[in-house]
Amino acid sequence: MTKIMGILNVTPDSFSDGGNYIDLEQAVRHAKQLVADGADAIDVGGESTRPGAAFVSAAEEIERVVPVIRRLKRELDVLVSIDTYKPDVAEAAVRAGADIINDVWGSKWGDCSMVNVAAHYDVPIILMHNRLEPHGPDMLAEVRADLEDSIRLAKQAGVSENQIWLDPGIGFMKTHQENLFLMRHLSITTDFGYPVLLGTSRKSMIGLTLGLPADQRVEGTIATVCYGIQQGCEWMRVHDVKAVKRAAVMMDAMLETELTGGE
Repeated sequence: MTKIMGILNVTPDSFSDGGNYIDLEQAVRHAKQLVADGADAIDVGGESTRPGAAFVSAAEEIERVVPVIRRLKRELDVLVSIDTYKPDVAEAAVRAGADIINDVWGSKWGDCSMVNVAAHYDVPIILMHNRLEPHGPDMLAEVRADLEDSIRLAKQAGVSENQIWLDPGIGFMKTHQENLFLMRHLSITTDFGYPVLLGTSRKSMIGLTLGLPADQRVEGTIATVCYGIQQGCEWMRVHDVKAVKRAAVMMDAMLETELTGGE
């Protein structure tokens, strides 16, 4: 059954909902609504990863996310993920109760030590595909090789096989056409055999295709989610949990139902 990860950005400048949930009470209230709408996990982020976003120090990021995580774990029965590429933030978040590390740099940022945090605390780590340089002519081979590097780093650090997740990194260092092409070839990610998180919610790939602003991309998001489910992705990271949850339940029912009895 497809799992839904609801997005909770406690940032002033995220591309879609920046500034909406900076206040602790607003953040907790929104998280509770996401869970009521069907979220299986809440992904808490304290720094925007959109292109051109301002850098946030680890100390400031910790101040933003730790109080929220503590409240969520105290008041909700839900998995909590920390969306960060900084090991210090990840460690503080896990110590505060976070269950999953969601690393948009696949543990390749800085000293590559994020996997050490995951190994030490024995928590799942989502290794997202990302890179500093644009892709060459064989993007799919490069995506596979980049993910293999992240997996190798995780295993070398002692991360258990069952604690490794992957994310194809839709929208990160990829052109519009490359994002669409990668969507067609999600098997590049799912063929590794690890759980795959797909994060397409409200992204520019959808906006550029449909010519719509971020707050009007729910139908496009649902299309990408349904396609991702068909291609074997197990988790969907989204803003619009209620609509996506309904679509995912319908997709799961169609893909899983077999006729029994009769001729």
